[in-house]
Amino acid sequence: MTDRDPRRTDDDGGEPLPGVPEYESGDEDVVPPVADRPEQGGSRDDRRPFKYRRADASASDERPADGARSETGGPDASDACGCGTCGCGGESDAESSGPAAVEDGGATPANVDGEGNLRDVEFTAPAEGKSQDLENGDAPDERVGVPDGVTLDTPEYGIRSEMNDIDTPDDKTWFMELDDAVIDEDRCIQCGTCVAACPSDSIGIGDDALPKLVKMCTGCSLCWDFCPRGGMRYERQWKITGGDDNVSGAGDPLTEYSAQVRDDWRENAQDGGVVTAVLSSLLEAGEIDGALVATESDDEPWKAESFLATTHEELVANAGSFYNQTMALGNLDLGQWEHKLPDEDPEDLSLALVGTPCEIEGIRALQDFEWDYQSHETGVRAVDYTIALMCTKNFNHQRLFGDQLEENHGIPPEDIERLDVVDGRLTVQGRDGDVLLDEDIREFHDAALKGCDECADFTGYAADLTVGSVGSSDGFSSVIVRTETGEEAWDHAEPALDYHDLEDRSAVGGLQSWDKSRAFEALERPFDPDAPRFIDYTDHVENYGTTLNPHEEDH
Repeated sequence: MTDRDPRRTDDDGGEPLPGVPEYESGDEDVVPPVADRPEQGGSRDDRRPFKYRRADASASDERPADGARSETGGPDASDACGCGTCGCGGESDAESSGPAAVEDGGATPANVDGEGNLRDVEFTAPAEGKSQDLENGDAPDERVGVPDGVTLDTPEYGIRSEMNDIDTPDDKTWFMELDDAVIDEDRCIQCGTCVAACPSDSIGIGDDALPKLVKMCTGCSLCWDFCPRGGMRYERQWKITGGDDNVSGAGDPLTEYSAQVRDDWRENAQDGGVVTAVLSSLLEAGEIDGALVATESDDEPWKAESFLATTHEELVANAGSFYNQTMALGNLDLGQWEHKLPDEDPEDLSLALVGTPCEIEGIRALQDFEWDYQSHETGVRAVDYTIALMCTKNFNHQRLFGDQLEENHGIPPEDIERLDVVDGRLTVQGRDGDVLLDEDIREFHDAALKGCDECADFTGYAADLTVGSVGSSDGFSSVIVRTETGEEAWDHAEPALDYHDLEDRSAVGGLQSWDKSRAFEALERPFDPDAPRFIDYTDHVENYGTTLNPHEEDH
C-alpha cells in the first residue's frame, strides 16, 4: 500500500473515510472498481447502485481485448460508438433512433455525444400572437390557449363530493361555516379571535379588516368555537371568569373608583388617562414588556391599528380612544414585534392587552385551553393583564368617517381633533376647538358593526380592569377592578392618580342593563350562562337559519 491518497481523508487530514475502497496511487484518473456482482436478477442488495465511468475518457489509450471489460467496469470509452453501451467502435445511430439503453436501465441524454459533450442545440422562437408581452411590466389580464368550455380557476370546495363519496364528519366545522354565518352576514365584530385560534395559521386579515382564509382549512373547528358571534357563548365565559355573581348588573367587581392622572400629559388622554397611567406604571415596575394598544394609521386619519407600546412615551403618544376595531387578537404574532421586545425566552415575556369587551372575552377563552396556536401561541400566553374599555358599540371606519361624517355632514377626517361617544351622543371637535357635531348616537346606527347589537357586555366582565367615562364627572375615568391581577395593576398606578369612590354606580349599572336588553332583542339564540361554552354549528343553524354545510355548496 502506497502513501494514503489525500482524497480519502477528511478536511483535517485525519483517518480514511469509512466505506471508501483502498487503491494504489497512480490511479488518480480512474474511479476505483467495485466488487463483481451477479447479473440483473440477483438480490437487490447485490446490485451495483450506479455505473462507474472513467473520470477522463482521454486519460488512457489502452484498449482491452475484444469483448473484455475496461477496468472501469464498462465498455472501452475510447472505442465507443457514442451509444455508451457496446464498445463496437462503429457509427452510432443514436441520432436517428433516440437515446440507447444502457445496461443499468438508464439512457444517455439525446443532446450529448458519447464523450459527454453537448451537441448543437436548436431553439424554437416563441409563436407570435399566442402569448402576452410582459416586457413593459404589464400584468397578464387573460389566459391564452384555453380551449372553449374549459376553466382553469381553482375548483370550489364542492368538487370534493364529486371526487369521492366520503361525507364530512358531523363534528367538523370549517372556516367556510364561520364565513357564511358571521362574516358574510355582517355580524363580524373584528376582534381577531379566529385568527389567533387557528392552529394552522390559515386565517389572515384582509384589506377590509375582515378575516380571510389564506391557505387550506383543516376543519379543526377552533375559529368557530372561539368566535364571540359564532361558537362561543360569551355569557358562559363571564361566569367561568368571575363566578356565579359575574352575570347580573355590572358584574361582581372587587372595587370601583373615579380617577384621573396628576401629570400634565393627561391633556391628550381620554377622560382621566387611567389606562395610560396603569400601563406606564406596569412598564416602569418591570411587570410587563409591552402593551398592545391602538394607534392611528399613517395612511388614514382616525383609523385605528394595533400597536405594541414598549415605553412611556409611546403610551402617551397613543393615548385616547378610537371607534373602530383593530383586530387586536389577530396581531398576537410576536414575530412582527420582535424588534421591540427584549431578547429573552419568549415564555418569559409579559404583555398587557387593551381592548373591547369582546376582545377580552376572546383572549381569556383562548388562554383556558392548552392548544397550540402556532405563530400566535407566544402572544396568547404572554398576555398577563387585560383592560376592557366600556363599549356599547363599535364602528366600521369607512361607514363612520367616510359615509356618515364626510359625505353626510361635510366633516373630513383630517379636520377632526377629537371624537367622543358620551351619554348616548356622538360629538366631534375640530382642530380649532369648535364643536363640529353633536348628535344622538342612534343617528349613526348604519355605521356601527351589526354584530355589536348582540353584545350584552358593556363593562367587560372577563377583564382584570374596566375603564370608561360613564359614572364619573368630566376629566375623570370610571375604573372597575374585577380580579386580583387587576388590583395588582391598580396598586402600581395608584401613586400617580387622584381618585375616590365611583361617583355614580347606577349610571354604569343602568347602561349595562340597557345594553343587555338590546342584546336580548338581537340574539337569535338563548342567553344562557349555564349552558356549555361552545355552541355547535348545527345549533346555530337552527337558531339563525344560516346554511348547513355551506362548503358543500361551493361557498
